[in-house]
Amino acid sequence: MKKQILFVDDEPNVLDGLRRLLGDCRETWELSFATSVDEALRKAMETDFDAVVSDVSMPVKDGFELLRGMKKNERTREVPVVMLTGLNERELKRRALDLGAADLLNKPAEREDLVARLRSVLRLKSYQDEIKAHNVTLEKKVGERTRDLADSRLDLILRLAGVNEYRDKVAGNHGLKVGAYSRITAEAMGLENVFVERLFLASPLHDIGLLAVPEKVLWKKDVLTFEEWELMRQHCVAGHTVLGRRISGGDIFHSFWENGSRRDYDPNRNPILKMAAAIALTHHEWWNGKGYPNGLAGRDIPLESRVVAAADVFDELTSDRPYKKACSGREALATLRKAAGEQFDPDVYAAFDNAFKRIDAARQQFSLAAGAVSGGGPA
Repeated sequence: MKKQILFVDDEPNVLDGLRRLLGDCRETWELSFATSVDEALRKAMETDFDAVVSDVSMPVKDGFELLRGMKKNERTREVPVVMLTGLNERELKRRALDLGAADLLNKPAEREDLVARLRSVLRLKSYQDEIKAHNVTLEKKVGERTRDLADSRLDLILRLAGVNEYRDKVAGNHGLKVGAYSRITAEAMGLENVFVERLFLASPLHDIGLLAVPEKVLWKKDVLTFEEWELMRQHCVAGHTVLGRRISGGDIFHSFWENGSRRDYDPNRNPILKMAAAIALTHHEWWNGKGYPNGLAGRDIPLESRVVAAADVFDELTSDRPYKKACSGREALATLRKAAGEQFDPDVYAAFDNAFKRIDAARQQFSLAAGAVSGGGPA
């Protein structure tokens, strides 16, 4: 493809002279012409020029204004500009170079000098374009790889969150629903995007410790005995252990990921796992300190766990269980309202209440999806 070069001078006869001077270069160069800075900038927005040759001294706006205008615009910022001047002043060249010009030549320009300088800047521009194209391709590949890793991470979380549902099919996507409700609540609280994203990924794992609870306790329809209730309460500690402990042999396994480079595997370096472990341990703590397993109160309870606590209870109330029937979203919200300031952080409840329409719409989406899978209708 021909290289696109723009020539700028307020005197048409000078542009005609340049046209004649470079006539034999038209096989490889496409020459364009402008008689003002504004016209040149307008053409530069319409055509991707490979180089610009501009006079310095022009009325209204001079060549330096053209340079400044091109450097301000992302599309034209990297286009090399060769300045021409009939003034023999050293300061002009220094000023032109300071503003980003590729060079400054005296007028009238010798053909050989102008052609040689243009070939040089065009060659440099060609290299820059190759690097830019390579970087775009590289960024695209990195983006695709990042999306693949994010999708893999999300899929693993979905699978882990579904482990309890595999044991207890009545639970019905409990972890995923808690994740969705928690995200909506956190957004309503105006929390930072990074926190919201981590909460969304970590919260579905809040009940993973139920794997340590015997099925006869988990599925029991009658009231739990004191000993059974103690077993049930231990799922918080079990979940924290599963998500927060160091894995034996983790550093060896990691070395196969990084071509032999071994380092101590610490789940606390993973912010999502760290948050998930904290949620698993403390999502049954109460705002008034009467929860379990450690009797934490108020803001001693991690914020993420205070959000999950409301989402968790809301889903329990609106879902069928062996020991009870589901209630409506409005009825569940009324129950949460009564417990605000006692079981739940009042600020979390306020956000939950403000976002209730979105939360209840999400609940109905999950219900419809479950009905479609089972062949039934929405709850």
